[in-house]
Amino acid sequence: MTVREVAVRAYREGLPALSASLVGGLLAGVVLGGMRAELTAIDGLLVLVPALLATRGNVYGSLGARIATALHQGFLEPRLGDADDRLLRAVAAAIGNGLLASAFAAVVATAALAWLARPAAGLPVLVTVAVISGLLSGIALATTVVVVVFAGFRRGYNPDTLVGPLVTTAGDVFGMAALLIAARVVIWGVG
Repeated sequence: MTVREVAVRAYREGLPALSASLVGGLLAGVVLGGMRAELTAIDGLLVLVPALLATRGNVYGSLGARIATALHQGFLEPRLGDADDRLLRAVAAAIGNGLLASAFAAVVATAALAWLARPAAGLPVLVTVAVISGLLSGIALATTVVVVVFAGFRRGYNPDTLVGPLVTTAGDVFGMAALLIAARVVIWGVG
């Protein structure tokens, strides 16, 4: 293959995923814009948004990279029907890491708000929102990453090209939707 052919193939594979990432980011912004009531009801929630979205990208990007590497090396077959134990353990570890990182982000956000003498809903409230959000978005993201990486690999796409934009898009969309649901659950439970 010539350099030009490699570049054309990379753009052909990457451009749709990057375009979807752009649209997903805009959708996440729309969800955030519609969360005024939740952001007002739970002091400090806005501080959690960037940390939680970054956590989703880091944790599930790593999951996607592990799956892509296993597919490239032939350790994993791109079939959902007979799930490999290693795949199930990787997904469970990603969800567990996502939950721990979410709780840690809530603790750090609460400490930062206290240090800055800014109002905060309190550690239990922020941790509860972060953990519920982490669980909901983790299940959605893990499922999406596995399904899309497998489907792309079966169609001849390089899963490494798909993982970055996919996780960014899905992480933003599912992360914001899960944060909205978690905030509403906590507000409903407290109120």
